[in-house]
Amino acid sequence: MADHVSGDDGRATTPRPERQRGATRLRGGHVGSSTTDQRLLDSRGPTDWVHTDPWRVLRIQSEFVEGFGTLADLGSAIAVFGSARTPAGHPQYELGVQVGRRLAEEGFAVITGGGPGAMEAANRGANEAGGTSVGLGIELPFEQGLNTYVDIGIDFRYFFVRKTMFVKYSQGFVVLPGGFGTLDELFEALTLVQTRKVTSFPIALLGVDYWGGLIDWLRTTMLDDGKIAAKDLAMMTLTDDVEEAVSLMVASRQA
Repeated sequence: MADHVSGDDGRATTPRPERQRGATRLRGGHVGSSTTDQRLLDSRGPTDWVHTDPWRVLRIQSEFVEGFGTLADLGSAIAVFGSARTPAGHPQYELGVQVGRRLAEEGFAVITGGGPGAMEAANRGANEAGGTSVGLGIELPFEQGLNTYVDIGIDFRYFFVRKTMFVKYSQGFVVLPGGFGTLDELFEALTLVQTRKVTSFPIALLGVDYWGGLIDWLRTTMLDDGKIAAKDLAMMTLTDDVEEAVSLMVASRQA
């Protein structure tokens, strides 16, 4: 389509090119040589754009949408954390199986990082008890992927998206012995509870011998130095008793 421009004598002169682009009308030199669909479907050209921040934003958005869409109808759930390095048959592995089983028997879905070790143990306990076993995996250069006991699995590229899913869809955390990743999730939850970003969120540490030293340090160093308050330590329950940990989760659901 073209637009005719009139000269001084009122007669039409050479028509200017014209194009509609979405809601925008372009004329003259602003009309391009290709359409939006053509540029979309043309696979030629540089591919650097897939590594730009605007493209990453869309990728991050898609992970949130996928996570929310998959977990929205999950119901009551508890996240269980622990080391990927815990071998099957180890007492800590068996502890994870017990936790997953008991949570499932109480009607909770069990959410883990979906990996091996303690995560596999909790997923296994929930799966074998007929409960819902969820794994939120993360892209890592050395991770083996989701364990075979996961019923609903989502793989994430970004840690912060994955961590949001843990907190949004869990009503509490049970923390088995673990390493840096476990500590990261633990202190993320503690910070959110301390700052009242989440409420009624119980946190149980399973393994008195393992976690006792950390609690002592928090009490004798951070608390004594005024960096935290006494009530902050009360956000965690330290125990060796699976039933106590599960009861804490049940009581929070009923509150």
